[in-house]
Amino acid sequence: MTDIVFIEGLRLDALIGVHDRERHAPQPLLLDIRMRFDNRIAASSDTLADALDYEAVSVRLAEYVAQTDFMLVETLAECCADLILTEFGAKGVRLKLSKPDALANAAAVGVEIERGSFAS
Repeated sequence: MTDIVFIEGLRLDALIGVHDRERHAPQPLLLDIRMRFDNRIAASSDTLADALDYEAVSVRLAEYVAQTDFMLVETLAECCADLILTEFGAKGVRLKLSKPDALANAAAVGVEIERGSFAS
């Protein structure tokens, strides 16, 4: 099984960072998420309840991220991946978390992680 449900460029604001200038106001983050999920049941039933609901994932992540104040993007990425695995039943998740405004001379910085399984 190699089905992937994805969300690209999910823009969320978070209070995150280690520098004093980052601790006063939320800053934008971008998330690219690939979730391993068996889509065959949903495809057969044509029912959202059988699918990995990407809108529900994005809403839940927005709620979660808005209430965090982690220092490191590594911590936030780990917690977001765990949330997707435990609350939405994904078998695996690849998550790229970018801070587009972190460095003046770079388009973005961040981390990419993979948790769970992406094997068939």
